[in-house]
Amino acid sequence: MIQPPNGRTLVNFDTNFYTEQGELTRTVTLLGRQVELRIWPSSFGWRFGDGETQQSTSPGAAYPDLDITHSYARTGRVSPSVDTTYAAQFRVDGGPWRDVAGTVTIPGSPQALRVVEARPVLVGG
Repeated sequence: MIQPPNGRTLVNFDTNFYTEQGELTRTVTLLGRQVELRIWPSSFGWRFGDGETQQSTSPGAAYPDLDITHSYARTGRVSPSVDTTYAAQFRVDGGPWRDVAGTVTIPGSPQALRVVEARPVLVGG
C-alpha cells in the first residue's frame, strides 16, 4: 500500500510504503499423519519505480508509523512494487518444528503512482 493514497505523491516528500502480507498456518493430513505448516514473510524487496530499491525484514506500517519511505526527486509516473520472500517450517504429529530448506520469493504487482509538484495557491480569507 502507498500513502498518500489515490495514486499521487509529491516530489521531495516522504512517500510511505507497506504491505499486509502475514503468516499462514495450515494443517493437512498426509499419508495418515498430521502435518502442520507455518509460512511467513521473512524479507521484502522494495522497488520504488525510479531505479531505487531497499531490502528490509519489515513489512512497513501505515501512517503515522513511517517505517519504509522513499522520496522521489522528479515528477512523472512510476510503478513501485514489493517482492515478498517467504520462509517456512513444518512438523509431523506434533513433533519439533523443522525448517524448510530455502525460501520462495513472490514478485509483487506494480502499482501506478504519479509524482507531482506542489503548486502554491493564494486563497482569500
